[in-house]
Amino acid sequence: MDTGSIPSGTQGRRASWPARRLFPLLATVIMAAAGMAGTIWGPRFYGKTAWALPDDLWGTLIAAQRLAHLDLASLYTYPTQLVSLPGAAIILVPAIAVIDPAGLPLTLPHAHGAYPSVWWFAGPYQVAISAVALFAADAIAERLGATRPKRFWLAAASATALWSVTVRWGHPEDAVAVGLFLYAILALADAGPVRSAWLAGAAVAVQPLVLLAFPLLAAVVEPRRLPGYVARAAAPGALLLAAAAAANWTATVHAVTSQPNYPEIDHPTPWIYLAPRIADGQVAAGPGRVLAIAAALGCALVVARRWRAARVPAAGRWGPGALTELLWWTAVALALRSAFEPVMVSYYLWPPLAVALAAAASDWSRLLPVGCTAVGLTFFSQVQWHNPWAWWTPMVAGLALALFFARPRSRGTRSRGTRPASQMLPEAGEQLAADGAP
Repeated sequence: MDTGSIPSGTQGRRASWPARRLFPLLATVIMAAAGMAGTIWGPRFYGKTAWALPDDLWGTLIAAQRLAHLDLASLYTYPTQLVSLPGAAIILVPAIAVIDPAGLPLTLPHAHGAYPSVWWFAGPYQVAISAVALFAADAIAERLGATRPKRFWLAAASATALWSVTVRWGHPEDAVAVGLFLYAILALADAGPVRSAWLAGAAVAVQPLVLLAFPLLAAVVEPRRLPGYVARAAAPGALLLAAAAAANWTATVHAVTSQPNYPEIDHPTPWIYLAPRIADGQVAAGPGRVLAIAAALGCALVVARRWRAARVPAAGRWGPGALTELLWWTAVALALRSAFEPVMVSYYLWPPLAVALAAAASDWSRLLPVGCTAVGLTFFSQVQWHNPWAWWTPMVAGLALALFFARPRSRGTRSRGTRPASQMLPEAGEQLAADGAP
Protein backbone atom coordinates (compact mmCIF):
# COMPACT_ATOMS: atom_id res chain seq x y z
CA MET A 1 0.00 0.00 0.00
CA ASP A 2 2.91 2.33 0.69
CA THR A 3 3.41 4.56 -2.33
CA GLY A 4 5.97 7.04 -1.02
CA SER A 5 9.05 7.66 -3.12
CA ILE A 6 12.71 7.73 -2.13
CA PRO A 7 13.71 11.06 -0.56
CA SER A 8 16.07 13.36 -2.40
CA GLY A 9 19.67 12.42 -1.87
CA THR A 10 19.05 8.75 -1.12
CA GLN A 11 21.47 6.63 -3.09
CA GLY A 12 21.82 2.91 -3.71
CA ARG A 13 19.37 0.21 -2.71
CA ARG A 14 16.05 1.32 -1.32
CA ALA A 15 15.76 0.94 2.46
CA SER A 16 13.51 -1.75 3.90
CA TRP A 17 9.95 -0.90 4.81
CA PRO A 18 10.53 -0.99 8.61
CA ALA A 19 13.50 1.35 8.21
CA ARG A 20 11.52 3.77 6.05
CA ARG A 21 8.53 3.71 8.40
CA LEU A 22 10.50 3.67 11.65
CA PHE A 23 8.84 6.73 13.18
CA PRO A 24 5.20 5.70 12.73
CA LEU A 25 6.14 2.18 13.90
CA LEU A 26 7.65 3.56 17.10
CA ALA A 27 4.73 5.94 17.57
CA THR A 28 2.27 3.05 17.26
CA VAL A 29 4.09 0.90 19.83
CA ILE A 30 4.44 3.78 22.28
CA MET A 31 0.82 4.85 21.85
CA ALA A 32 -0.43 1.30 22.43
CA ALA A 33 1.73 0.83 25.54
CA ALA A 34 0.91 4.26 26.97
CA GLY A 35 -2.77 3.80 26.16
CA MET A 36 -2.99 0.47 27.96
CA ALA A 37 -1.09 1.82 30.96
CA GLY A 38 -3.21 4.94 31.07
CA THR A 39 -6.54 3.14 30.88
CA ILE A 40 -5.64 0.39 33.38
CA TRP A 41 -3.43 2.08 35.96
CA GLY A 42 -4.07 5.76 35.22
CA PRO A 43 -7.40 5.98 37.11
CA ARG A 44 -5.61 5.13 40.37
CA PHE A 45 -4.08 8.60 40.36
CA TYR A 46 -7.63 9.98 40.58
CA GLY A 47 -8.71 7.66 43.38
CA LYS A 48 -10.61 5.29 41.07
CA THR A 49 -10.13 1.60 40.46
CA ALA A 50 -12.33 0.94 37.39
CA TRP A 51 -10.45 1.01 34.10
CA ALA A 52 -10.89 4.16 31.99
CA LEU A 53 -12.21 2.43 28.88
CA PRO A 54 -13.37 4.05 25.61
CA ASP A 55 -17.14 3.58 25.81
CA ASP A 56 -17.84 3.79 22.07
CA LEU A 57 -15.62 0.86 21.07
CA TRP A 58 -17.73 -1.88 22.63
CA GLY A 59 -20.83 -1.43 20.53
CA THR A 60 -18.77 -1.56 17.34
CA LEU A 61 -17.01 -4.71 18.57
CA ILE A 62 -20.40 -6.34 19.16
CA ALA A 63 -21.41 -5.31 15.62
CA ALA A 64 -18.21 -6.92 14.32
CA GLN A 65 -19.02 -10.08 16.26
CA ARG A 66 -22.47 -10.25 14.69
CA LEU A 67 -20.95 -9.63 11.28
CA ALA A 68 -18.41 -12.43 11.83
CA HIS A 69 -21.35 -14.72 12.64
CA LEU A 70 -23.09 -13.53 9.43
CA ASP A 71 -25.91 -12.00 11.49
CA LEU A 72 -26.45 -9.02 9.19
CA ALA A 73 -30.00 -8.45 10.44
CA SER A 74 -28.66 -7.45 13.88
CA LEU A 75 -25.86 -5.25 12.64
CA TYR A 76 -27.73 -2.02 13.37
CA THR A 77 -29.79 -3.16 16.38
CA TYR A 78 -29.12 -2.63 20.09
CA PRO A 79 -26.57 -2.58 21.62
CA THR A 80 -24.29 -1.90 18.63
CA GLN A 81 -25.41 1.75 18.24
CA LEU A 82 -23.71 1.62 14.83
CA VAL A 83 -24.48 4.66 12.65
CA SER A 84 -21.59 4.37 10.20
CA LEU A 85 -21.42 2.06 7.18
CA PRO A 86 -20.66 -1.64 7.80
CA GLY A 87 -16.97 -1.10 7.09
CA ALA A 88 -16.61 0.23 10.65
CA ALA A 89 -17.45 -3.27 11.90
CA ILE A 90 -15.48 -5.11 9.21
CA ILE A 91 -12.16 -3.63 10.34
CA LEU A 92 -12.75 -5.16 13.79
CA VAL A 93 -13.63 -8.66 12.51
CA PRO A 94 -9.98 -9.85 12.79
CA ALA A 95 -10.13 -8.98 16.48
CA ILE A 96 -13.27 -11.08 16.85
CA ALA A 97 -11.42 -13.96 15.15
CA VAL A 98 -9.15 -13.98 18.21
CA ILE A 99 -11.63 -12.94 20.90
CA ASP A 100 -14.21 -15.64 20.17
CA PRO A 101 -11.86 -18.68 20.05
CA ALA A 102 -10.12 -17.40 23.19
CA GLY A 103 -13.45 -17.43 25.02
CA LEU A 104 -13.17 -13.78 26.07
CA PRO A 105 -16.59 -12.41 27.05
CA LEU A 106 -17.71 -9.43 24.97
CA THR A 107 -20.47 -7.25 26.40
CA LEU A 108 -20.91 -3.59 27.22
CA PRO A 109 -18.53 -2.52 30.01
CA HIS A 110 -21.24 -1.68 32.57
CA ALA A 111 -22.75 -5.14 32.14
CA HIS A 112 -19.45 -7.01 32.11
CA GLY A 113 -17.73 -5.22 34.95
CA ALA A 114 -14.98 -2.71 35.52
CA TYR A 115 -12.13 -4.93 34.28
CA PRO A 116 -13.04 -6.59 30.95
CA SER A 117 -10.30 -9.04 29.99
CA VAL A 118 -11.05 -8.49 26.29
CA TRP A 119 -9.49 -5.02 26.59
CA TRP A 120 -6.01 -6.57 26.82
CA PHE A 121 -6.36 -7.55 23.18
CA ALA A 122 -8.93 -5.06 21.84
CA GLY A 123 -6.97 -2.04 23.08
CA PRO A 124 -3.68 -2.70 21.24
CA TYR A 125 -5.56 -3.97 18.19
CA GLN A 126 -7.58 -0.79 17.70
CA VAL A 127 -4.43 1.30 18.09
CA ALA A 128 -2.64 -0.88 15.52
CA ILE A 129 -5.30 -0.49 12.84
CA SER A 130 -5.71 3.21 13.60
CA ALA A 131 -2.01 3.66 12.87
CA VAL A 132 -2.76 3.47 9.14
CA ALA A 133 -3.24 7.23 9.45
CA LEU A 134 0.31 7.61 10.83
CA PHE A 135 1.83 5.50 8.07
CA ALA A 136 -0.10 7.36 5.37
CA ALA A 137 1.08 10.73 6.73
CA ASP A 138 4.69 9.49 6.80
CA ALA A 139 4.42 8.20 3.21
CA ILE A 140 3.17 11.62 2.15
CA ALA A 141 5.98 13.34 4.06
CA GLU A 142 8.50 11.11 2.28
CA ARG A 143 6.89 11.95 -1.06
CA LEU A 144 7.19 15.66 -0.25
CA GLY A 145 10.89 15.27 0.54
CA ALA A 146 10.58 15.88 4.29
CA THR A 147 13.76 15.24 6.29
CA ARG A 148 13.83 12.59 9.01
CA PRO A 149 13.66 15.12 11.88
CA LYS A 150 10.50 16.55 10.33
CA ARG A 151 9.02 13.07 9.94
CA PHE A 152 9.87 12.35 13.59
CA TRP A 153 7.96 15.44 14.72
CA LEU A 154 5.11 14.59 12.35
CA ALA A 155 4.79 11.09 13.85
CA ALA A 156 4.97 12.39 17.42
CA ALA A 157 2.38 15.12 16.93
CA SER A 158 0.10 12.90 14.84
CA ALA A 159 0.16 10.06 17.38
CA THR A 160 -0.56 12.45 20.24
CA ALA A 161 -3.58 13.83 18.42
CA LEU A 162 -4.70 10.31 17.50
CA TRP A 163 -4.95 9.43 21.20
CA SER A 164 -8.31 11.21 21.39
CA VAL A 165 -9.74 9.08 18.59
CA THR A 166 -8.54 5.67 19.77
CA VAL A 167 -7.54 5.40 23.42
CA ARG A 168 -9.93 8.08 24.69
CA TRP A 169 -13.06 7.43 22.59
CA GLY A 170 -12.58 4.13 20.77
CA HIS A 171 -13.30 5.10 17.16
CA PRO A 172 -10.64 3.37 15.06
CA GLU A 173 -12.94 3.63 12.04
CA ASP A 174 -12.29 7.39 11.86
CA ALA A 175 -8.54 6.86 11.82
CA VAL A 176 -8.69 4.03 9.29
CA ALA A 177 -10.92 6.05 6.96
CA VAL A 178 -8.70 9.14 7.07
CA GLY A 179 -5.60 7.00 6.58
CA LEU A 180 -7.07 5.26 3.54
CA PHE A 181 -8.16 8.62 2.14
CA LEU A 182 -4.63 10.00 2.53
CA TYR A 183 -3.34 6.99 0.62
CA ALA A 184 -5.98 7.70 -2.04
CA ILE A 185 -4.66 11.25 -2.44
CA LEU A 186 -1.10 9.96 -2.63
CA ALA A 187 -2.06 7.38 -5.26
CA LEU A 188 -3.73 10.07 -7.35
CA ALA A 189 -0.63 12.25 -7.06
CA ASP A 190 1.44 9.31 -8.30
CA ALA A 191 -0.71 8.83 -11.41
CA GLY A 192 -2.68 5.91 -10.01
CA PRO A 193 -6.35 6.94 -10.40
CA VAL A 194 -7.71 3.37 -10.30
CA ARG A 195 -5.90 2.56 -7.07
CA SER A 196 -6.92 5.94 -5.69
CA ALA A 197 -10.60 5.29 -6.42
CA TRP A 198 -10.62 1.94 -4.63
CA LEU A 199 -8.80 3.41 -1.63
CA ALA A 200 -11.24 6.32 -1.45
CA GLY A 201 -14.16 3.89 -1.72
CA ALA A 202 -12.76 1.76 1.11
CA ALA A 203 -12.38 4.90 3.23
CA VAL A 204 -16.02 5.87 2.67
CA ALA A 205 -17.18 2.34 3.45
CA VAL A 206 -15.42 2.50 6.82
CA GLN A 207 -16.50 6.03 7.84
CA PRO A 208 -18.47 8.35 5.50
CA LEU A 209 -17.04 11.49 7.12
CA VAL A 210 -14.43 11.52 4.33
CA LEU A 211 -17.22 12.18 1.82
CA LEU A 212 -16.77 15.85 2.65
CA ALA A 213 -13.39 15.74 0.92
CA PHE A 214 -14.32 13.40 -1.93
CA PRO A 215 -15.51 16.24 -4.25
CA LEU A 216 -11.93 17.55 -4.14
CA LEU A 217 -10.66 14.31 -5.68
CA ALA A 218 -13.40 14.41 -8.29
CA ALA A 219 -12.40 17.99 -9.11
CA VAL A 220 -8.83 17.03 -10.05
CA VAL A 221 -9.40 13.66 -11.73
CA GLU A 222 -9.02 13.62 -15.50
CA PRO A 223 -12.53 14.28 -16.89
CA ARG A 224 -12.64 11.20 -19.09
CA ARG A 225 -11.73 9.04 -16.08
CA LEU A 226 -14.23 10.65 -13.72
CA PRO A 227 -17.21 8.28 -14.29
CA GLY A 228 -15.07 5.21 -13.67
CA TYR A 229 -13.41 6.86 -10.68
CA VAL A 230 -16.74 7.68 -9.03
CA ALA A 231 -18.17 4.24 -9.80
CA ARG A 232 -15.23 2.45 -8.19
CA ALA A 233 -15.27 4.74 -5.17
CA ALA A 234 -19.00 4.25 -4.65
CA ALA A 235 -18.99 0.46 -5.04
CA PRO A 236 -17.63 -0.74 -1.66
CA GLY A 237 -19.92 1.35 0.52
CA ALA A 238 -22.97 0.80 -1.67
CA LEU A 239 -22.55 -2.98 -1.71
CA LEU A 240 -22.03 -3.23 2.05
CA LEU A 241 -24.97 -0.97 2.80
CA ALA A 242 -27.20 -2.86 0.37
CA ALA A 243 -26.36 -6.17 2.06
CA ALA A 244 -27.20 -4.78 5.50
CA ALA A 245 -30.40 -3.15 4.24
CA ALA A 246 -31.52 -6.38 2.59
CA ALA A 247 -31.13 -8.18 5.92
CA ASN A 248 -32.89 -5.53 8.02
CA TRP A 249 -34.18 -2.56 6.06
CA THR A 250 -35.83 -0.67 8.92
CA ALA A 251 -32.92 -0.76 11.36
CA THR A 252 -30.31 -0.02 8.69
CA VAL A 253 -32.10 2.95 7.14
CA HIS A 254 -32.99 4.43 10.52
CA ALA A 255 -29.44 4.18 11.85
CA VAL A 256 -27.72 5.52 8.73
CA THR A 257 -30.16 8.35 7.96
CA SER A 258 -31.22 9.65 11.38
CA GLN A 259 -27.66 10.19 12.70
CA PRO A 260 -28.81 10.93 16.28
CA ASN A 261 -26.72 13.10 18.58
CA TYR A 262 -26.86 13.44 22.35
CA PRO A 263 -26.61 17.06 23.58
CA GLU A 264 -27.03 16.04 27.20
CA ILE A 265 -23.91 13.87 27.04
CA ASP A 266 -21.66 15.53 24.46
CA HIS A 267 -20.95 19.15 23.50
CA PRO A 268 -23.87 21.09 21.99
CA THR A 269 -22.88 23.85 19.58
CA PRO A 270 -24.78 26.99 18.52
CA TRP A 271 -26.32 24.93 15.69
CA ILE A 272 -28.25 22.97 18.33
CA TYR A 273 -30.98 25.63 18.21
CA LEU A 274 -31.75 24.73 14.57
CA ALA A 275 -31.42 20.95 14.86
CA PRO A 276 -34.63 18.87 14.70
CA ARG A 277 -35.51 17.03 17.91
CA ILE A 278 -35.91 13.27 17.74
CA ALA A 279 -36.66 11.29 20.92
CA ASP A 280 -35.20 10.95 24.41
CA GLY A 281 -33.47 14.31 24.12
CA GLN A 282 -31.66 13.39 20.89
CA VAL A 283 -31.26 15.73 17.93
CA ALA A 284 -30.73 15.03 14.22
CA ALA A 285 -27.44 16.13 12.67
CA GLY A 286 -28.75 16.06 9.11
CA PRO A 287 -29.46 19.77 8.45
CA GLY A 288 -26.06 20.89 9.74
CA ARG A 289 -24.32 18.26 7.66
CA VAL A 290 -26.17 19.43 4.55
CA LEU A 291 -24.59 22.86 5.08
CA ALA A 292 -21.17 21.25 5.50
CA ILE A 293 -21.64 19.31 2.26
CA ALA A 294 -22.64 22.47 0.40
CA ALA A 295 -19.54 24.26 1.69
CA ALA A 296 -17.37 21.27 0.70
CA LEU A 297 -18.74 21.42 -2.83
CA GLY A 298 -17.77 25.09 -2.88
CA CYS A 299 -14.22 24.11 -1.91
CA ALA A 300 -14.18 21.61 -4.79
CA LEU A 301 -15.19 24.32 -7.25
CA VAL A 302 -12.35 26.53 -6.02
CA VAL A 303 -9.84 23.69 -6.38
CA ALA A 304 -11.08 22.82 -9.87
CA ARG A 305 -10.66 26.45 -10.94
CA ARG A 306 -7.15 26.64 -9.46
CA TRP A 307 -6.17 23.39 -11.18
CA ARG A 308 -7.34 24.71 -14.56
CA ALA A 309 -5.71 28.11 -14.03
CA ALA A 310 -2.38 26.52 -13.12
CA ARG A 311 -2.67 24.05 -16.01
CA VAL A 312 -1.85 21.03 -13.84
CA PRO A 313 -1.72 17.98 -16.15
CA ALA A 314 -4.80 15.79 -15.83
CA ALA A 315 -2.59 12.70 -16.09
CA GLY A 316 0.92 12.12 -14.81
CA ARG A 317 2.76 12.50 -11.56
CA TRP A 318 2.22 15.69 -9.58
CA GLY A 319 4.91 17.88 -8.15
CA PRO A 320 5.12 18.39 -4.36
CA GLY A 321 3.32 21.72 -4.56
CA ALA A 322 0.17 20.30 -6.11
CA LEU A 323 0.05 17.50 -3.53
CA THR A 324 0.46 19.99 -0.68
CA GLU A 325 -2.29 22.17 -2.13
CA LEU A 326 -4.81 19.32 -2.35
CA LEU A 327 -3.96 18.10 1.16
CA TRP A 328 -4.60 21.54 2.59
CA TRP A 329 -7.97 21.84 0.90
CA THR A 330 -8.82 18.35 2.15
CA ALA A 331 -8.14 19.53 5.70
CA VAL A 332 -10.38 22.53 5.12
CA ALA A 333 -13.20 20.32 3.83
CA LEU A 334 -12.95 17.94 6.78
CA ALA A 335 -12.97 20.88 9.21
CA LEU A 336 -16.41 21.88 7.91
CA ARG A 337 -17.95 19.06 9.93
CA SER A 338 -16.93 20.77 13.16
CA ALA A 339 -18.06 24.15 11.85
CA PHE A 340 -21.68 23.03 11.28
CA GLU A 341 -22.24 20.08 13.65
CA PRO A 342 -25.07 20.62 16.20
CA VAL A 343 -23.47 18.30 18.76
CA MET A 344 -19.77 17.49 18.87
CA VAL A 345 -17.39 15.11 20.59
CA SER A 346 -13.73 16.03 21.00
CA TYR A 347 -12.48 13.44 18.50
CA TYR A 348 -14.43 15.18 15.72
CA LEU A 349 -11.55 17.68 15.62
CA TRP A 350 -8.95 15.07 14.70
CA PRO A 351 -9.46 14.43 10.93
CA PRO A 352 -8.63 17.96 9.72
CA LEU A 353 -5.75 18.18 12.19
CA ALA A 354 -4.26 14.91 10.89
CA VAL A 355 -4.44 16.06 7.26
CA ALA A 356 -3.13 19.54 8.09
CA LEU A 357 -0.07 17.95 9.72
CA ALA A 358 0.60 15.92 6.57
CA ALA A 359 0.18 19.01 4.39
CA ALA A 360 2.76 20.91 6.45
CA ALA A 361 5.27 18.05 6.67
CA SER A 362 7.95 19.50 4.38
CA ASP A 363 8.36 22.90 6.05
CA TRP A 364 9.41 23.50 9.68
CA SER A 365 7.81 26.95 9.71
CA ARG A 366 4.43 25.30 9.12
CA LEU A 367 4.92 21.88 10.71
CA LEU A 368 5.99 23.09 14.16
CA PRO A 369 3.06 25.48 14.79
CA VAL A 370 0.54 23.03 13.30
CA GLY A 371 1.88 20.25 15.53
CA CYS A 372 1.78 22.40 18.65
CA THR A 373 -1.75 23.57 17.83
CA ALA A 374 -2.94 20.01 17.17
CA VAL A 375 -1.50 18.69 20.44
CA GLY A 376 -2.85 21.60 22.49
CA LEU A 377 -6.28 21.38 20.91
CA THR A 378 -6.42 17.61 21.48
CA PHE A 379 -6.04 17.94 25.22
CA PHE A 380 -7.99 21.18 25.65
CA SER A 381 -10.95 19.64 23.83
CA GLN A 382 -11.41 17.07 26.61
CA VAL A 383 -12.86 19.67 29.00
CA GLN A 384 -16.46 19.00 30.00
CA TRP A 385 -18.03 22.34 29.09
CA HIS A 386 -21.57 22.01 27.74
CA ASN A 387 -22.44 25.62 26.99
CA PRO A 388 -23.13 25.84 23.21
CA TRP A 389 -20.72 28.74 22.78
CA ALA A 390 -18.07 28.20 25.48
CA TRP A 391 -16.65 24.92 24.09
CA TRP A 392 -17.37 25.18 20.36
CA THR A 393 -15.93 28.68 19.84
CA PRO A 394 -12.35 27.95 20.99
CA MET A 395 -12.41 24.57 19.25
CA VAL A 396 -13.32 26.05 15.87
CA ALA A 397 -10.87 28.89 16.43
CA GLY A 398 -8.14 26.33 17.14
CA LEU A 399 -8.98 24.45 13.95
CA ALA A 400 -8.86 27.67 11.97
CA LEU A 401 -5.47 28.48 13.50
CA ALA A 402 -4.10 25.05 12.55
CA LEU A 403 -5.33 25.50 8.98
CA PHE A 404 -3.80 28.98 8.87
CA PHE A 405 -0.41 27.64 9.92
CA ALA A 406 -0.65 24.71 7.47
CA ARG A 407 -1.65 26.78 4.44
CA PRO A 408 0.65 26.64 1.39
CA ARG A 409 2.96 29.58 0.94
CA SER A 410 1.40 32.72 -0.51
CA ARG A 411 2.26 33.57 -4.09
CA GLY A 412 5.43 35.55 -4.39
CA THR A 413 6.91 34.59 -1.00
CA ARG A 414 9.86 32.34 -0.32
CA SER A 415 10.99 30.34 2.66
CA ARG A 416 14.27 28.54 3.15
CA GLY A 417 13.83 24.88 2.19
CA THR A 418 10.60 25.44 0.24
CA ARG A 419 9.78 26.22 -3.36
CA PRO A 420 8.40 29.56 -4.49
CA ALA A 421 4.62 29.63 -4.32
CA SER A 422 4.46 30.30 -8.05
CA GLN A 423 5.32 26.60 -8.41
CA MET A 424 2.67 25.51 -5.91
CA LEU A 425 0.64 24.13 -8.79
CA PRO A 426 3.22 23.24 -11.47
CA GLU A 427 2.44 23.96 -15.07
CA ALA A 428 2.57 21.28 -17.72
CA GLY A 429 6.06 22.31 -18.78
CA GLU A 430 7.37 21.62 -15.29
CA GLN A 431 5.94 18.14 -15.11
CA LEU A 432 8.98 16.37 -16.61
CA ALA A 433 11.14 17.81 -13.88
CA ALA A 434 8.59 16.83 -11.26
CA ASP A 435 8.57 13.26 -12.55
CA GLY A 436 12.16 12.89 -11.52
CA ALA A 437 11.70 14.61 -8.18
CA PRO A 438 10.87 12.87 -4.90
